[in-house]
Amino acid sequence: MGVDYYNILKVNHSARDDDLKKAYKRLAMIWHPDKNPSARRDEAEAKFKRISEAYDVLSDPQKRQIYDLYGEEGLKSGKIPNSSYEASSSSSRPPHFYHQHPPNAASFRFNPRDAEDIYAEIFGSEAGGASAGHRTFRDASFRNAGGANGELRKAPAVENPLPCSLEDLCKGVKKKMRLSRNVFDASGKMRVVEEILPIEIKPGWKKGTKLTFPKKGNEEPGIIPADIIFVVEEKPHPLYKRDGNDLLVNQEITLLEALTGKTLDLTTLDGRSLMIPLTDIINPEHEIVVPNEGMPISKEPGKKGNLRLKLNVSYPSKLTAEQKSELKRVLDGVS
Repeated sequence: MGVDYYNILKVNHSARDDDLKKAYKRLAMIWHPDKNPSARRDEAEAKFKRISEAYDVLSDPQKRQIYDLYGEEGLKSGKIPNSSYEASSSSSRPPHFYHQHPPNAASFRFNPRDAEDIYAEIFGSEAGGASAGHRTFRDASFRNAGGANGELRKAPAVENPLPCSLEDLCKGVKKKMRLSRNVFDASGKMRVVEEILPIEIKPGWKKGTKLTFPKKGNEEPGIIPADIIFVVEEKPHPLYKRDGNDLLVNQEITLLEALTGKTLDLTTLDGRSLMIPLTDIINPEHEIVVPNEGMPISKEPGKKGNLRLKLNVSYPSKLTAEQKSELKRVLDGVS
């Protein structure tokens, strides 16, 4: 019975030109050798050639008519029976039927078209052909896509900022990012789809941390889609500033508080109330280190950096004579 071209393209025997073209596009986008890794290249090349041959035969009225009447053997051998009543090798008809030979059947010679020429014709026509402004896919991508070693070229990665608050980076959070991208549908046509990419921010991630979604870029013929990369950016915080794994806080206190003490009440990034007693006399630009109250260390679960509290002493702008006298009395003899 020979090769069943209809089955190769997954179309029925009444398929029209549009049906054949859609089927070819869908399969060619899957099996073109340049769209497959080296390990599958031989298999892809063989299937791509069969797909191309099936389309070549079924899209050509004369080839298709001869194939329908005499099957693959009659098509390729050129041996057209002389009798008008004989058995048919095509699976598309009953065992015996009456027919007339197609016009010019006796002089017909099977001359298959090059698979790449068919590909360039089908896809190149949608890209504007090979005019100065638009090259065919064959020239623009597939023949040159892989370079000398034949490997498929990958589009450059696309980076996008991922703004995160310090609270996000301290506690961790799940985000959803909406992505619009160009993809080929089953018929081979380009369309825009929207995807939701789930992102889990891990506690302790720093500015510059990258999260990669492989091959989520736009699809293009002959090119592996780009990776989409999200790069963490830290939003400014009104109180805290990050320094590696440590958190910095600038806190102003009065001269009286510096001398007599005070309890500071800070709200941490994870929402706790942190009480810090000041019992010693505070010098200007004094720094207090609170262990294990900084940012989580992402590579060391359970560990945190430190909270570094820089205290700025605010001096009074003026004092009355009475106040000065009282200070002298109180501080007299204090070194």
